[in-house]
Amino acid sequence: MAAAQRIVIENCAIATVDAADTEYASGYVVVAGNRIEAVGAGRAPEGLENVVRRIDATGHLVTPGLINTHHHFYQWITRGLATDHNLFNWLVALYPTWARIDEEMVYAAAQGSLATMARGGVTTALDHHYVFPKGSGDLSGAIIGAARDMGVRFTLARGSMDRSEKDGGLPPDFAVETLEGALAATERTVDAHHDASFDAMTQVAVAPCSPFSVSTELMRQGAELARSKGVRLHTHGSETVEEEKFCHELFGMGPTDYFESTGWLGEDVWMAHCVHMNDSDIAAFARTKTGVAHCPSSNARLAAGIARVPDMLAAGVPVGLGVDGTASNESGELHTELRNALLINRLGAHREAALNARQALRLGTYGGAQVLGRAAETGSLEPGKLADLVLWKLDTLAHASIADPVTALVFGAAAPVTASFVNGRQIVENGRLLTADEDAIARSTRTEAQRLARIAAQG
Repeated sequence: MAAAQRIVIENCAIATVDAADTEYASGYVVVAGNRIEAVGAGRAPEGLENVVRRIDATGHLVTPGLINTHHHFYQWITRGLATDHNLFNWLVALYPTWARIDEEMVYAAAQGSLATMARGGVTTALDHHYVFPKGSGDLSGAIIGAARDMGVRFTLARGSMDRSEKDGGLPPDFAVETLEGALAATERTVDAHHDASFDAMTQVAVAPCSPFSVSTELMRQGAELARSKGVRLHTHGSETVEEEKFCHELFGMGPTDYFESTGWLGEDVWMAHCVHMNDSDIAAFARTKTGVAHCPSSNARLAAGIARVPDMLAAGVPVGLGVDGTASNESGELHTELRNALLINRLGAHREAALNARQALRLGTYGGAQVLGRAAETGSLEPGKLADLVLWKLDTLAHASIADPVTALVFGAAAPVTASFVNGRQIVENGRLLTADEDAIARSTRTEAQRLARIAAQG
């Protein structure tokens, strides 16, 4: 790193989220190129060469960048619909509209989703995209292109569905793929876009949608494909009581046993939601190190229930946070999920200590890196890790009277982001994107939402 250009951030509180939860009331971070070179208390070391910028971060907390582990970007252009539905009724209401998306819509929706997350401190994003209507264009390429343009580290969970209405599923027949088509398209996406390097900006996971929209053979062969390619596996799991009933009726077993029977438990797997998990389910996830994407706002919006996150953490299950699609979490922001995860998991008698502020921050940072298989590279502020970090402004009216900065960040109002860095490159300054025109994105998402609504209304 001797020849790398350096950025020095000083005079800030720091929550490293390392294994020891090291924190500094006033400290520094030195970024060299795209890596964190040093973190410590007090002033930065003297005599550093090639310092191109010094940031006086007085009044700020510096944390690792937030990591989103579950999302559906395309839903940005169907926000505010079916607002009083449970999951299955919500899907029935919206699938006819989603089945008419195209490449231009998906690119605009991805821009809206990514821009909102980036402005709120997300440095690594995940999109689980599984709707590929016939003739809709290069949807995976559009999503990956939007993330590249935004400058956010990104994983595309290339989803798929092959169980349509004619097979007893929910999606329209023309909105699903064949088994062979889904596997072939997923393999092409991995081959074209997955980067396995330490500082990869784009990775791909294999991600059939859910047990009730995917055949058993697609689940099984999808797992085999992922492992042959050395990539991770993602799907929805145990989200509702209806899903559990469906699995028992169709497969003769609960969701966790079904996943295990198809090769879908393991340290290279993570599931979204996992709301309805009994003790044996949690034990199976802990034994196999299967990860969980906890989506508290979406779970509440769809009345799915409360995931047993404290019990999962106590058992050793890797858990990260997810926005989920913005048709079930209209805010689209991950930093609000820190607070919602803490509050929702305290609901019930004598649960005031179910989660604390530092556990919530860990869910949104290091926990997310674990779930995405990138804990060696990001998720904490440690020398040698990638320079993905956020400066949260905590000296304004909203937070200044809260003495502890981590408590202020998690319990308080959404904190302004003064600066966000991804791979050593600043992408946000004073709450505004540096890599995209937010006003233009707002216009394009509105235009595409209106166009989709017109097309859907025409049938």
